[in-house]
Amino acid sequence: MTTKLSVQRFRTRRPDPVQAPAPLPLPLTVAATKAAPSKAAQPTAAKPAAPAQPRVGDRAFFPTEEDDGFAGMTFPTANKPVTKSAPEDIDTIRQESLTGRQLRMARRLAQKHGLPATSDFDAVRLLRNAGIDPFQANSVLELVSSSDGPPLPPSGSRALILTPGGDGIQLPQTIKPIQLPSTEEQMERAHFAEVGRIQRDIVARRRKKSLLLAARLFVFVGLPTILAAIYYYTIATPMYASHSEFVIQQNDAAPSGISSMLKGSAMATSQDSIAAQGYLQSQDAMVRLDQDIGFRNQFSAPSIDPLQRLDVNATQSATYKAYKKFVKISYDPTEGLIKMDVITPDPELSVQYSKALIGYAEERADQLTAQVRDDQMLGSRESNDEAEAKLADANERVVALQEKNKILSSEVEVSLISAQIGQLDTQLTTEKLSLAQMEANANPNQARMEPVKRRIATLEDQTAQLRAKLTENDANGQSLARVQSELLVAQAEVAMRQLLLSQSVQAMELARNEANRQTRYLSVSVNPVAADEAAYPRAFESTLVVMLILIGIYLMITMTIAILYEQVTSG
Repeated sequence: MTTKLSVQRFRTRRPDPVQAPAPLPLPLTVAATKAAPSKAAQPTAAKPAAPAQPRVGDRAFFPTEEDDGFAGMTFPTANKPVTKSAPEDIDTIRQESLTGRQLRMARRLAQKHGLPATSDFDAVRLLRNAGIDPFQANSVLELVSSSDGPPLPPSGSRALILTPGGDGIQLPQTIKPIQLPSTEEQMERAHFAEVGRIQRDIVARRRKKSLLLAARLFVFVGLPTILAAIYYYTIATPMYASHSEFVIQQNDAAPSGISSMLKGSAMATSQDSIAAQGYLQSQDAMVRLDQDIGFRNQFSAPSIDPLQRLDVNATQSATYKAYKKFVKISYDPTEGLIKMDVITPDPELSVQYSKALIGYAEERADQLTAQVRDDQMLGSRESNDEAEAKLADANERVVALQEKNKILSSEVEVSLISAQIGQLDTQLTTEKLSLAQMEANANPNQARMEPVKRRIATLEDQTAQLRAKLTENDANGQSLARVQSELLVAQAEVAMRQLLLSQSVQAMELARNEANRQTRYLSVSVNPVAADEAAYPRAFESTLVVMLILIGIYLMITMTIAILYEQVTSG
């Protein structure tokens, strides 16, 4: 790809190389031209004036022996005070930041005036000292100016100007004809013309590219943006939004362990809140809302614009897309709040939808922990019922043993027999002492000793029977010791069953408290209110978003095409 040279265009004008000096007050002027060579100049009388000042490099007169050739003529710089030296003037000129073109013009002008310039800056200095502006387009080769004098001959003519000499003789002065521009100047003019043509070509191409870019932007960006603005401002159906906020809380029962550290924070119910949010955004909630209130019928009404209207026979997937568009739910993890915005064509309908969805969320939050609570209570209840049944069986066994052996309490029975044996032993001991006392006499009375011996024998028999009753089996084959052992085992089992029953009762109470703690409540912090002004469509914001999206797509496609073109051309 070739890029044309971009340069600035300058309009150059070559100064007239030959211009007559200022008219001099001469007594006589003779001019002869090529156009009228036969006409002779007529001498005319003139006022006496100061002697003419000669041009540098011109032959104005022939000096004599007595004169130096200037005949008392005065020069403009004769009495001019010199304030600065040449190096100081050149340094001052350097500080003016002159361009290269200006310095070359000054050098050529100095050469035409015959000034001995050693450099471009020295040429500027010499021209200024000679009273010539080196940077003026119409600079002339004048060193002396005068307000009086005859008119100069026309351009392209040859003229003889008589100037007074020191001795009063008027000598002719040659006027050079106009010269043609040099080859370098012609090349420079041709270069300037070519640069101008290139610049005009560049400007034309830039103008064409700008018009094409404006046309493409209008077609791909401007026109779709205008259509979007027309839709949002005139066609789109106004939608009303109802805002509500609610939070899921747990029971205030005193928790234990790690849960006590999370109580009162959003982390305690974050899972339940996220689950409720997911349920409200699910297709299940949409189907239930459609069955209860009629979501699909409301958004397929003819009053809604075609872009937002649902088809009467729309599929469940299309209805669910509309549901996600018009029901917006978000969860704030820092505060634990669930925020819900319901958008409908009718403000009252949006409030009705919001309340229905809040009810669905409350039911779902309660169902999340219902199974846990039921499992906890079911296990504790089963354990309690089993303990009660086993306790009843143990009591029945004790009663059966008591009825079978006709003993209320083995301990009481043993204590009674033991008491009887003790009393019999006391009486037996007394009778034996009496018998021993009687036998201690030298001549004991047998009549008195026989009853004592019979009482002693009877007491010993009774004591033996009582002792045998404690250990020997009765007619039923049960001894008191065995009955007592069975009763003690049955009573111990009853005591154990009573302990287990009390523990199951405590476990059931703990399970009931835990179930109560697992209960979730939905508290509404911001109730839905019917809006009195449509919240959608947001015409300006939506139009701006459409425009930005189109600009981004256009830039992406343009850059892709440019990169591909660069890759193809470079390969």
